[in-house]
Amino acid sequence: MKVIQGNEFDKYWKNEIIKDEDLKTEKIVRKIITEVSAKGDAAVKKFASKFDKSSPEQLEVPLSEAKKALAELRVNDSSLVEAMELAAANIARFSEKQKEQFTGFEYEMSPGLITGQRIIPMQRAAVYIPGGRFPLFSSVLMCMIPAFCAGVDEVILSSPPMADGLPDKKILAAAAIAAKVANIDDNRLRLFSIGGAQAIAALALGTESVPRVDFIAGPGSRFVAAAKRILFGKVGIDFIAGPSDILIIADDKNQIDQAADLIAIDMLAQAEHDPDARARALVPSMEFADKLTQTIEQHLSKLSTAKTAKASLDAGGLIIVYKNREEAINITNIIAPEHLELYIDNTIDVDENWIPYLKNYGSLFIGSSCAEVLGDYSAGVNHTLPTSTSARFTGGLSVRHFLKTVTTLRCSKGEGFNNAINAAEILARAEGLEAHALSAASRKEK
Repeated sequence: MKVIQGNEFDKYWKNEIIKDEDLKTEKIVRKIITEVSAKGDAAVKKFASKFDKSSPEQLEVPLSEAKKALAELRVNDSSLVEAMELAAANIARFSEKQKEQFTGFEYEMSPGLITGQRIIPMQRAAVYIPGGRFPLFSSVLMCMIPAFCAGVDEVILSSPPMADGLPDKKILAAAAIAAKVANIDDNRLRLFSIGGAQAIAALALGTESVPRVDFIAGPGSRFVAAAKRILFGKVGIDFIAGPSDILIIADDKNQIDQAADLIAIDMLAQAEHDPDARARALVPSMEFADKLTQTIEQHLSKLSTAKTAKASLDAGGLIIVYKNREEAINITNIIAPEHLELYIDNTIDVDENWIPYLKNYGSLFIGSSCAEVLGDYSAGVNHTLPTSTSARFTGGLSVRHFLKTVTTLRCSKGEGFNNAINAAEILARAEGLEAHALSAASRKEK
């Protein structure tokens, strides 16, 4: 865990963001994509036998397996199912509210010139969910429910096969819950037991068994991320996910002992994801920084995930001591964290002096009670968020990712139409595009 003063941040950050391209990963992924493109299902099965826990003969999984997995989980762990259902209901409510913000319209710019906008759901979208050490069944809910609420015709879930040839049972159960809470027909959901870069290639390009999709969302390994990056353009993607990160800002109004305890826990919650995860905090004094460092060490000794969390903190854990609010805000906007916690309980201060000036973050958690874990699981906001400073230019996964905003134009006789058609002819001739000019001139009123 490193502690620095705010005026040392620029130097630290220059070293932090310079990273070599992983050319070895890209070379492997390009080979996988090329082979899947040429050999389809056969290549998918070949790479499954090489990288996954099994290579199923049938890549598509019957929906009955998801329903069966949910029924079994309800018997074995009813409290987990209830928690998943509560989270799913909140995600659906939030997604429906988001969708209300996207509306079509027609607007008469001037007589005879009527512009418009239509909001159209994608026809087919895929959600990729990794199987790894910690199968992310919560990500099934976070990715599938917004797609269903957007109105996507067909949603495909792809996840690596376990030893029995099926995706993880909790992932299957979560898919059944997502479909149930969104009240969708069985013909709008398909499941596939495919993992890694070969899954992204199959979904983006199509194979004998796997239909080509319009859009792929969801987290994954560096191989999955590389495949999404390479195939972007042939298929839409949410964004390239990197290591998860958090930044927590504390102000000088906090009781240091109490604040340090909760902030330490939240930093460790981030660090335990992965050795590459980044947990950072901005604090107002060296006294606060020292107390936070001590408290992290105390909690770390009790964690079952201590090995991973310690590796993360040793590699990139950071506490920054800021001198004033302006410096803290500037540093935050440079870091552009995936998760940003404001451990500031003065509502007027946070609403007037902090939030309006914080521009770059994936999701904002306001006040000491608002733990980031609520966003991870159950509050309804999405946990699929931009990482690696990409919050500078994009937000998290939402209904909007599964919607297309397209424009329309109607024309009829009128002053607005006449002015626009004359301008189009002049502009086209100025650019040397004679057929464009002729197209405009031929529609002018005689």
